[in-house]
Amino acid sequence: MSKKASTAVTPEAGADIAPPMPPLPETYEGALAELEQLVARMEAGALPLDQLLVSYQRGAQLLAHCRARLEAVEAQVKRLEDGQLKPWDVA
Repeated sequence: MSKKASTAVTPEAGADIAPPMPPLPETYEGALAELEQLVARMEAGALPLDQLLVSYQRGAQLLAHCRARLEAVEAQVKRLEDGQLKPWDVA
């Protein structure tokens, strides 16, 4: 019986490994501010490719966090309004 060599891809010596993501901000406003800064840096086009990927992943995390916070607030408002979300009057 012959043994086959492993074909698993392993990082090369010295290859960059993505650092762990920092914790999400505690507030919606904090997450939104970080997301806006991140988008501005990405749109400026000055990030190297590997940093662009990490930034995109962080942006996706922040976006999901913001959406979850908004949905939670909407659910609370619905409960306060007896299950019906009423139109918002700005006047």
